Amino acid sequence: QILPVAHTKIHPDQKLGESVQQLLLAKIAVYLMTFLIVTVAWAAHVRLFQVIELIDDVLALLNLACMMIITFLPYTFSLMASFPEVPFGIFLFSVCAVVIGLIQAVIVAYGFYHPHLLNQQIQVSENQNFYKHHILKIILRGPILCFLAAIFSFFFIPLSYVLLGLVIVFPHLTRFITWCKTKIVGQRDAEEEHHSLETFTFYLSEPLSKERVEAFSDGVYAIVATLLILDICEDNVPDPREVEEKFHGSLLEALSEYGPNYLAYFGSFVTIGLLWFVHHSLFLYVTKATRLMGLFNILSLAFIGGLPLAYQLTSEFAEKSHNEIEAIQVSCVITFFASIFQFAIWTTALLHERETLHPFARYGGKEHAFMFAKLALYPCVSLGAFFLTCLLSEFSTAIFHLMQIVIPFAFLALRIFVRISLTVIKFVMSLSRRKVILLEEEEACLSPTET
Repeated sequence: QILPVAHTKIHPDQKLGESVQQLLLAKIAVYLMTFLIVTVAWAAHVRLFQVIELIDDVLALLNLACMMIITFLPYTFSLMASFPEVPFGIFLFSVCAVVIGLIQAVIVAYGFYHPHLLNQQIQVSENQNFYKHHILKIILRGPILCFLAAIFSFFFIPLSYVLLGLVIVFPHLTRFITWCKTKIVGQRDAEEEHHSLETFTFYLSEPLSKERVEAFSDGVYAIVATLLILDICEDNVPDPREVEEKFHGSLLEALSEYGPNYLAYFGSFVTIGLLWFVHHSLFLYVTKATRLMGLFNILSLAFIGGLPLAYQLTSEFAEKSHNEIEAIQVSCVITFFASIFQFAIWTTALLHERETLHPFARYGGKEHAFMFAKLALYPCVSLGAFFLTCLLSEFSTAIFHLMQIVIPFAFLALRIFVRISLTVIKFVMSLSRRKVILLEEEEACLSPTET
């Protein structure tokens, strides 16, 4: 899903007029929606293989067919983004989602027909039908909505987009409705349902494990970083004839023209690398990921996937683009949202710190202060760079590159700064405590003489 939006090219002599802005906004909006739909499908796939633990040849082939359709989704996304008012793109994307769901349903049916392939706890359970219906409900609710979107795409396209959006929010909407129902009706039904399953330790309704969330996140970061180097290999290798004719065979002189492109590449890669570093540091302290933390993580990854687009825009500085300010502001906005959702993960973890965080990272500790500072760095700097480019448009390029250069050194200096700040705070607090103790001693000494 990342590749089509990353390859959105705007020519240097082309201003970001309304038509170009609409194209860019349409691609970003469709990208975010389809990325989130793919994450819903990924979560369903994870649930599926929590139920089915052993794989035979038939399941391997069925899963391979499922992966083949999934890898075709970026092409359907390109059609949707390039032709948002043409129904065929939405129809093709929706049909692919339906086919993926049907293949996964066949995998479930085959697995329960051969119980030795199932999870050990389900094999010995007398309530296998419950697990079968539950996993089918998780797998098929998205494809059913996509099927309706495919039908309505030929009659009313906006309704198709609404139905595709429902695929994203439907799991959270059903949980919210269930929560409201338990609050209004009472806890009796929830307790009865829990009692019927209390003998089982395998719950399909639990949030995805921390390890799964980390593995998916690392995969997205790796893909985004790879796309950057593919772009620079594709677009920044000079033509041999041009080197011979224009630069008299001097490859070094020819490469010097691509200097800003290399600077944009290294800056974008450092941004991705440091955001991954912050993400990795954050999940080192996390013991369990809640649903809300998982949602914020997916939203952060969605904006991480937009960083190759930021590279494409800022690499045009070499060609004296008319869109420098707009390109920098788009890059700052993408970086801000990618990092602010990481900050939201940490804030959510603090709200349930006994359940989600290691004891040494909880509120009030040294690691808590350092983590807070690391997570706040990118949102503050990207937001500051955005407003500075609005006020000082003539220096927008210098401000942007300065931000990219300063942040790595800021990360190196951050721990020292936090330690010094904590030491100063402790020193000030110890002085105030000493003053209080001295005052109490003076009062204690004066009180007998007064009496």
